[in-house]
Amino acid sequence: MDRPRAPRGASHAPRSLESIEVGVRRETLPNPAAVGEDAELAAAIRGEITTGGPIPFARFMERALYEPGHGYYRRDRPGPGAAGDFLTAPEAHPIFGAAIGQLLEQAWTAMGLPGAFVVSEPGAGTGALAEGLLAGLRDLRSPLAEVIRYRPVEIEARRLEALTARLESAELGRYLVAEGPGPDAAETGAIVANEVLDALPVHRVIGRAGGVHELLVGVDRDGRFIQVEAEPTTPALASRLAAEGITLEDGQTSEVCLALVDWLIGATRHLAAGIVVLVDYAMEPAVLHAPERRNGTLRAFAGQAVGADPYRHVGRQDLTATVDLAAVRSAAASAGLDPVGETTQAELLASVGTGGLTTSFLRRPGASLEDALRLRSALARLLDPRAMGGFRVLAFGRSLPPGTQLAGLRRLAQPG
Repeated sequence: MDRPRAPRGASHAPRSLESIEVGVRRETLPNPAAVGEDAELAAAIRGEITTGGPIPFARFMERALYEPGHGYYRRDRPGPGAAGDFLTAPEAHPIFGAAIGQLLEQAWTAMGLPGAFVVSEPGAGTGALAEGLLAGLRDLRSPLAEVIRYRPVEIEARRLEALTARLESAELGRYLVAEGPGPDAAETGAIVANEVLDALPVHRVIGRAGGVHELLVGVDRDGRFIQVEAEPTTPALASRLAAEGITLEDGQTSEVCLALVDWLIGATRHLAAGIVVLVDYAMEPAVLHAPERRNGTLRAFAGQAVGADPYRHVGRQDLTATVDLAAVRSAAASAGLDPVGETTQAELLASVGTGGLTTSFLRRPGASLEDALRLRSALARLLDPRAMGGFRVLAFGRSLPPGTQLAGLRRLAQPG
């Protein structure tokens, strides 16, 4: 993923496409003493390397983010939010969740208004997206609000407890589905994943005259994590780049995510009929792996600052890489999903009717001038094509009526 640093005078940093433009902006580094690291996790990773030799960066990233009891996403304190490490669209304002809700309503209508519609959200985090989506449907008196149920999916149980309390406080608890789908589940509904794909583990590669090499993670004599160049640990890395027509220049580094297929198959296994909505900062392969992006897109986020050193603050900083659009489309096909449409976050907001959504928020009981100003500020971020507005929205379907087209996805004529 690439979560951006805050511009001068900003109080917190939204994720942004700008932060991946290598050489355009300087890093802003968090206070090391304030962020710290998980010493036990760092020691465990060093032990694995000492015993078995250098490991793929994907393995390092997996442990740094998801190690039970220690990884960044296994903490009880989630990263998104003004008081956290970065700002996502749902945290910027609930109008984003409301817009996703409008898109789901369009899909539900196209499916013939089924009487049960279960939305699963992998990486539900703080519950900001869930609250915006459900409250938006309720406030707009959408008929979908009568049948929708919401299943937040989180790997850390403590986060689910906080999320449940948040929705109950907002009088949205009745929509919650606490239990996960059974092994033979065949649900009708949706999967919504906002900024999840960018946090899937990636392999780091480097171009050489003789072909692609892989950048592994080793340990030096002083116990510091270091980069170790070696032959690829799997031929799938070179195969992916070749399939996308990519040849890295000598010394050019990039990232390849091989986890997309398994993740998408697992996340949609229970979906018999419905829509899958993926929102993330993403690029076409030719742009993602362009020579001018010589150092790749890997970024680390902590304390509202962005850095390029993944080995600092192990377990206490987020690690992300920009998503490969072609790889997502290929993974969706492997998961048995059909393309429904693609757009950008800004275009989605415009297509579902930003004006109507804005009016609904400003007419809520107790809405104040401060609320109006907050909404105006959030829309500036959410609609800016150089920032969150440029994030991609990809929709796929399973067992949808033939020729299904959704108005919320109509604006983007060609993938860019």
